[in-house]
Amino acid sequence: MKDTVLDVLVIGSGFSGIGTAINLKNKGITNFKIVDKGKDFGGTWRDNKYPGAACDVPSHLYSFSFEPNPNWSRMFATSDEIEAYMLGVVAKHGLREKAEFGVTVEGMKFDEASGVWNVTCKGGKTIAARVVVSAMGALSNPSIPKIEGSDSFKGEILHTARWRKDVNIKGKKVAVVGGGASAIQLVPAIAPEVKELTVFQRTPSWIIPKPDYDIAEWEKTIYRALPFVQSIRRNTIYAITEMFGAGIVFNTPMTTALERLARFNIERTIKDPALRAKVTPDYRFGCKRMLISNDWYPALVRDNVELVAAPVTKINPHGVESNGEKFDADVLIYATGFEVPKAGVPFPVTGARGHNLNNDWAAGAESYLGINVHGFPNLFFCMGPNTGPGHTSVLVYTEPQYRYIASAVSRMLTEGLQSIEVKAEKQAEFTRFIDERMKVTNWTAGCKSWYLTDSGRNTTLYPGFAGEYVIKASTFHLDDFDVVKKSDIERKQVA
Repeated sequence: MKDTVLDVLVIGSGFSGIGTAINLKNKGITNFKIVDKGKDFGGTWRDNKYPGAACDVPSHLYSFSFEPNPNWSRMFATSDEIEAYMLGVVAKHGLREKAEFGVTVEGMKFDEASGVWNVTCKGGKTIAARVVVSAMGALSNPSIPKIEGSDSFKGEILHTARWRKDVNIKGKKVAVVGGGASAIQLVPAIAPEVKELTVFQRTPSWIIPKPDYDIAEWEKTIYRALPFVQSIRRNTIYAITEMFGAGIVFNTPMTTALERLARFNIERTIKDPALRAKVTPDYRFGCKRMLISNDWYPALVRDNVELVAAPVTKINPHGVESNGEKFDADVLIYATGFEVPKAGVPFPVTGARGHNLNNDWAAGAESYLGINVHGFPNLFFCMGPNTGPGHTSVLVYTEPQYRYIASAVSRMLTEGLQSIEVKAEKQAEFTRFIDERMKVTNWTAGCKSWYLTDSGRNTTLYPGFAGEYVIKASTFHLDDFDVVKKSDIERKQVA
């Protein structure tokens, strides 16, 4: 039995899965496996291959601090370059032999008697592991809106998160549903080659200029020769993003300054008052996700592009309808992002004493540090509830999580601990902090966003500066957990 039980099962092979695996190996833990429903490592950067796909966090900060890349070609890397970086890290650390792809998890159940998670997968396969790490991330399942008549469309239907390169959009009439982070990259990339492009936007976003540029060879040479210079560069970028956090997370004079910058970004390009009105938000800066772009507004003023400030209400065989008006289309593209889990996970998880994660999180996800959940021993999350970034790189938040998890597993193995479960009072204390702090953030200023649950709780973002969270999650404290030792179980069995 011991030979068939993993010490750790990592679900997901994006940044979090890779980072967790590296930290486990650094602790001497090798009896682990990474599983992913996809075909390779890469997570969201494996899946997002639409034209214009790129990161909106500077490259030097959107990478592992322990694996700097001196060869980034741009300040804001493209999807392909990020994926290549990740695969390089995988190869360097020998993780491919630890991974199994095409594995779709369908359920998990914790056996209290043995302290083991039994994970069921599509096709009937079962994996037993003492510890499970959910490294699936929030951006994995495409969000496809339910629109009347979608099955009747006779043209091609695409989604930015599942792009098909076999579909030729050149010279076609294209309808894009969505005006958020994916759309502002996609639309400028395809506008020059399509015949007509109609963009349907529910709500405009505040968009500031993107400080992007090609990184010169001399700069790369300096980073290769003097790694500490790149480290200084990374830390400087991080400090700037934390400064921006003062205006994005909280309502301060910085918020006003950023909103003025966003208005300038509109006014310098769009002269038509009607179009200006369509792209100008009516909510306070920071209430929804801030975006960055230099080419979204120029794309909207092209002669072959039309912005419709209303949702698609119906799809017909030859196009779409919005507010009773019909628009012809040969290709329909959903730039609608991902289904962000706000109250559960995409499969049933049964913990100790009959706890069901989807039930426990039905009113909104709660956790301890976004990593552990009471009622679910030996289960850890990367980028769990309220550990998403509103202003900086997600890796700033997840790197301490990798270390925290590896430290916890190491102590379990070296001290003979069968299970550890975060104490209810520690989770309640963290939840109270989150809820109280959230009241003074821009995210609860009254606008409707994907950050919020149906009940209005923000279970997605951390309501503060990244540095504050890093300090909180920097050290694993066993005293925060109810512990069951193997020796205690063995004595009971003998008795």
